[in-house]
Amino acid sequence: MTAPTLDVHLSPDDAGVALREDARDGLTATDKWLAPKWFYDARGSDLFEDITRLPEYYPTRTEKALLQAHAGDIARASGADTLVELGSGSSEKTRLLLDALRDGGTLRRYVPQDVSQSALEAAAREVAREYPEIQVHGVVGDFTRHLGELPGGDHRLLAFLGGTLGNLIPAERADFLASVRATLVAGEHLLLGVGLVIDPAVLVPAYDDAAGVTAEFNRNVLHVLNRELGADFEPEAFEHVARWNAEDEWIEMRLRASRAMHVRLDSLDLEVDLAEGEEIRTEVSAKFRLDGISAELERAGLELTSHWTDADDRFALLLATAV
Repeated sequence: MTAPTLDVHLSPDDAGVALREDARDGLTATDKWLAPKWFYDARGSDLFEDITRLPEYYPTRTEKALLQAHAGDIARASGADTLVELGSGSSEKTRLLLDALRDGGTLRRYVPQDVSQSALEAAAREVAREYPEIQVHGVVGDFTRHLGELPGGDHRLLAFLGGTLGNLIPAERADFLASVRATLVAGEHLLLGVGLVIDPAVLVPAYDDAAGVTAEFNRNVLHVLNRELGADFEPEAFEHVARWNAEDEWIEMRLRASRAMHVRLDSLDLEVDLAEGEEIRTEVSAKFRLDGISAELERAGLELTSHWTDADDRFALLLATAV
């Protein structure tokens, strides 16, 4: 086994600086917001794993089933010798792609990228142990800032799974896809996992489960602010809200103040007032139509060449080629 290599493009304080900036910007905005990436401390990550096992939450298992069914098709269509995964986490679903590329005889290298150095190191070691014949080259960085730091090639498949593209608003998506195209060499491929527009009666419960796990996940961002920024939010005084925005075709997750509140964030020397019923938006999760996402890809210089959906058309894997 060849030991994995690791490039680090985030300093230990980068996350803290970004959290302080986001909290100040979001909580002083007219319509208050917090970025969804701050859900994911250790407790938030565990809660999200619990969410993926809920009966209402179909995206994770649907995407995994699509990968199980079509990883071979993706491997043959891409002919990739390098699999790059953005936001890799534990790299669990990626093994389906690694196996398909290995079985196709093209796999030479795996490049996981994540903001968490500890999670990335653990995942890289495990993949290197399971696939001793390939090079594992981890990149600690933010996919919105460090795509240009990914190791180069001309036969790469860049995977961005989990529906995470939907957490970006349209302008952010355009910037991200343009950065992807700037990173890829013509002929290289992007694999996206995206949720599709479906009946809100099915969609909304996936973000507002009967057991209340998603509500605890949503409120966890306030626990993070309390711990990291010396805030005095009362998380249990906020109601979890999940609603379908039909105009923008996205789910909005919000936290609604159950009463008027005065909150102090000591690390920011910031005081925030919330009226009873006032909401803080914590996440959008855009859902897509195939013609719409195809047009977004085309504007970025990426051509949608193949796609696969489940039988209920709830989720899609999209394979695009840099042109």
